[in-house]
Amino acid sequence: MPHDTDLIDIIAVGLAVAFVLGAIANKLRLSPLVGYLIAGICIGPFSPGFVADQALATQLSEIGVMLLMFGVGLHFSLEDLLEVKAIAIPGALAQIVFVTLLGTALGYYLQWPLLNSMVFGLALSVASTVVVLRALEERRLLDTQRGKIAIGWLIVEDLAMVLALVLLPAMAAALAGEREAGESGIGTLLAALGLTLLKVGAFVAVMLVVGRRVIPWTLEHIARTGSRELFTLSVLAIALGVAFGAASLFGVSFALGAFFAGMLLNESELSHKAAADSLPLRDAFAVLFFVSVGMLFDPTILIDRPWQVLATFLIIIVGNAAVAFAIVRLYKYPMRTALTIAISLAQIGEFSFILAGLGLQLKILPQDGHDLILAGALLSIIANPFMFSWFDRWQAKTDAVASVPLEPELPPGPALDPTDHAIVIGYGRVGSILAQVLRERGVPLVVIDDNGHNIERAHANGIPGIRGSAASDRVLAEAQPDKAKIAVLAIPQPLEAGEAIAKLRAINPSLTVLARAHSDAEVKHLLEHGADGAIMAERELAYSLAEMIMATPPYRALRKTS
Repeated sequence: MPHDTDLIDIIAVGLAVAFVLGAIANKLRLSPLVGYLIAGICIGPFSPGFVADQALATQLSEIGVMLLMFGVGLHFSLEDLLEVKAIAIPGALAQIVFVTLLGTALGYYLQWPLLNSMVFGLALSVASTVVVLRALEERRLLDTQRGKIAIGWLIVEDLAMVLALVLLPAMAAALAGEREAGESGIGTLLAALGLTLLKVGAFVAVMLVVGRRVIPWTLEHIARTGSRELFTLSVLAIALGVAFGAASLFGVSFALGAFFAGMLLNESELSHKAAADSLPLRDAFAVLFFVSVGMLFDPTILIDRPWQVLATFLIIIVGNAAVAFAIVRLYKYPMRTALTIAISLAQIGEFSFILAGLGLQLKILPQDGHDLILAGALLSIIANPFMFSWFDRWQAKTDAVASVPLEPELPPGPALDPTDHAIVIGYGRVGSILAQVLRERGVPLVVIDDNGHNIERAHANGIPGIRGSAASDRVLAEAQPDKAKIAVLAIPQPLEAGEAIAKLRAINPSLTVLARAHSDAEVKHLLEHGADGAIMAERELAYSLAEMIMATPPYRALRKTS
């Protein structure tokens, strides 16, 4: 057996511990990010027992950063931002400035250099997109006005952090050069920033002129080969290749290169397939990124410096929430909109970790600052679900007293006829055809899909649609399964389908439930969870082809004799 297995050790142990603690966090209705970070603490140098190779963890986390940024670019929507630009742009910028100043003041009180304090404050000002999207999706708010404001706000924050990741290395290098030369002044700093912006401009120009044509063209030609492996490989090669090229040829960060690769790929019609195919590997490396962040955290800071941890936590919770609430109310939006935005932004996550890691690497953030950021992130992510639970109770009480109807989706879709209707879960290639056939035959129906574009297509075709996960209690309740006659799960995710089937069966035991599957194991899983029937697409296709073959003249006689 080979002795040099550090890479295998960190991947195997890191993912295993992250899986266990992430599952526990999810069971406790916390973000799995909490479990991943604690997993890193468990296998880090500050905890007893197994200690992973921190240098390898850092390199793996760089891949995680690139794939995370690729995902941000892939889901970047200029249309979503422009729709709420009047409040999202000034609101996000004001929040970043205000919270950065609060963090800088705390850093100054702790006697850190100015740049160190500013990096610390900046890391406290950007919310976790993962946490916000999950909270909004659970509450069916993604397509509402307040959901769109929150998404636009996050887009502005993400763009600001991308710019910070580009400029910080130049600022750190300029200040280091000044210290070595014994000089001070802004001349060196401005020159370094100017050179960096020039390199970024050159990279952006090349990507817009060449990349905009080459990347979609490459994907389209690979897709025509029909090879899923080649397509997945091409997506990853583009993401990592552009990131590497950006750093090697233009001297800009891996993160910016990966972000631009995703953003240009988003213009391709194949972007959704690219996102789906790259998701498993992206998620795996993202988990390793969070684990590596946890490895750098010294938990003794919670005991040694509790007041500093508390101050950091309050800046994240109170500072972000207060300025967001004030700005939304200043724009005369309702109280529930202001509270939704404020609570959504009252936590920090992945961009804060990326920024803190870069600051630590460039020596413009002290180790204590990094530990405080991570402690504040852990506490804020843990506190966020409880804040939303309070908000849900407040909203329910307010709506009951004032008889306020539920906030409609934007734009509103066709009304659901809740009388012996069918529920079609999934409006992709299979679900859309099924829904259209049922509609043509006069069957009242409603579709459920977590993809906003699919729901828009359903509405355009005159079919009521609900956006969200079929495993969500809120989403299922809106489809009114207690009044339905049949539910068909046309989604290719057996785990989500199984969970949805169990909930449908609990709500309406007499409901007929059918599902699609891709293997005998999936058929068994769906039937065990309560499905009345599961159709394996490949088997039905084989039967149909066999019937067509037996109907041709050479085999027609054999069919009659059999």
